[in-house]
Amino acid sequence: MSKKKEKNTDEQAFVNPIDKDKITETPGLLPYAHTAGGAVIRPEDKGRIRGNAMTAMYDQTDRQMEQLRQQMETLVKQAKSLSSRMEVSEVIYQADIPFQPVIHHIYHLYQRKTDGTHVLSMISPAEWGRKAPYEHLATVRLLGDHTWEVMEGNV
Repeated sequence: MSKKKEKNTDEQAFVNPIDKDKITETPGLLPYAHTAGGAVIRPEDKGRIRGNAMTAMYDQTDRQMEQLRQQMETLVKQAKSLSSRMEVSEVIYQADIPFQPVIHHIYHLYQRKTDGTHVLSMISPAEWGRKAPYEHLATVRLLGDHTWEVMEGNV
């Protein structure tokens, strides 16, 4: 029994030779490797990370701004085209039209040489011959929305 008592007192008297400040009970939470074979853990360069993120953000927003600019240019072109069709349509609907125009057919807008009024005709400039009674202004086509598309010429 005396040996047992001695052994028990030895266990209680054991003192760890490693400094308590140099050990931990949760080694997985250390900011560095806690064993010789552990993975190397290096602190991140937060300035570089932030810089890369800012560069990526600027690149992405620049691309999106360019897409929006292109979409705006397309919308402006469409608006100008619609406005032009509307102006041409006003001229044509104020002209003398001696027939019922059919959608998607091609017609010719002329101006009378005598009084300057406009006439819409099915006869092309080539079909008039040399002595055309009108000055050809434009070749137009009636669209489904009853506006006129200028295919050739200026109005």
